Amino acid sequence: MGVEPENTLRSFVRAERAGMDVIELDLHLSKDGALVVMHDAEVDRTTDGKGAIADMTLAELRELDAGQGERVPVFEEVLDAVRSPLQAEIKDVAAARALADVMHRRDLTGRVDVSSFHDEAVAEIARLVPGVRTTLIGSHYGADVVDRARAAGAETIALNIRRLTLETVESAHAAGLKVIGWVVNTQDHLRLVRALEVDGATTDYPEIRRTGRFTA
Repeated sequence: MGVEPENTLRSFVRAERAGMDVIELDLHLSKDGALVVMHDAEVDRTTDGKGAIADMTLAELRELDAGQGERVPVFEEVLDAVRSPLQAEIKDVAAARALADVMHRRDLTGRVDVSSFHDEAVAEIARLVPGVRTTLIGSHYGADVVDRARAAGAETIALNIRRLTLETVESAHAAGLKVIGWVVNTQDHLRLVRALEVDGATTDYPEIRRTGRFTA
């Protein structure tokens, strides 16, 4: 979210009010196993603290300022703060297992999609939560990204638009996969993803949304 402190309850509420179809968030495990909502593995960039999330307890993370007085949220707080569909990005297999527990307990299969850069994390959540919608994310991906997604059980691939080609989009569609382009933050980006006929796009700026399916 480019207009509010990222991965905070404030940013998610703003995205929902802006009419985003899906709200994306990032999950890490704290030292004591809490599903913490933050993009980076370290707290340095987005809070007034320093260090790795994995080395801090939830209580310690709660003491940090995540921007404009916001605190670091946990996943279930976001579930309670907004009603929109969510896309939860997981960083590893351990996070997949923790997320699976919450999804089963709160019956979230219909509301929460799960994404990851890591094939094994996608495969693990698909195994643990039958019927969950999954997305394999690619930044520096190759021509094998479609085969990788199918092997991991993903239904969608979310690909860096700087490398995205019409050939890749057509290959994915031929394999029955949806394609999401990221990150679409300018009108030039928007024109590109429309020309490539992707199925959706992610953005940091809700105001760029005009048509199509977007996440923030």
